[in-house]
Amino acid sequence: MSTSAMPLSPLIHLIDDDEAVRASLALLIGTVGLRVQGWADAQQFMAGFDREAIGAIVLDVRMPGISGLTVLQRLMEQGVDQPVIMLTGHGTVEMCRRAFKTGAAEFLEKPVDDEALLEALHNAVRQHVHSRERHQAGREARERYAQLSAREREVLGLITSGLTNKDIGRALDVSPRTVETHRANLFAKLQVPSLAQLIRQYAALADEADRPPAP
Repeated sequence: MSTSAMPLSPLIHLIDDDEAVRASLALLIGTVGLRVQGWADAQQFMAGFDREAIGAIVLDVRMPGISGLTVLQRLMEQGVDQPVIMLTGHGTVEMCRRAFKTGAAEFLEKPVDDEALLEALHNAVRQHVHSRERHQAGREARERYAQLSAREREVLGLITSGLTNKDIGRALDVSPRTVETHRANLFAKLQVPSLAQLIRQYAALADEADRPPAP
């Protein structure tokens, strides 16, 4: 009997130059079923971590060589989408402000409260899962939109503008039956079950296609 592989649990990257801190936090995080990969060196982390994995990053602010805030800024500049939780033993209001402005998901002071860290991690993982799902749905929508003919894209734009089949027929100088055929093809190609979902998923793409290119 064959068995399917179990999906991997979310991966938490833990970057802190203090080995004792890494060990204690890794033990804590592991108790709730999350995988942990520890890093003592921020530059090695930046060069080698798995950007595709679902999870989050726990990052110490004060480290030798390169600060956590600098690492955070580079992660954001590179488009890394894993949420980042910053830790510090010497926090200031300005440091906290900078972290959130740069893109941190949370900012916690050491010694870290166990429940606060675990709650922050659960929130971060949920946020990452939802972000990936939205990204995947958007990519699939664009792929389906690319399969439409030029006339189908015209019809889609008019539908999302609120025009009826008769209005669309007059605008394109075609019969309502022809519009109905295009409409049916749109629903089939775009894989949407209702007009509401068609508008919700594709109105922005239709508007983007109608927008003139920037000079």
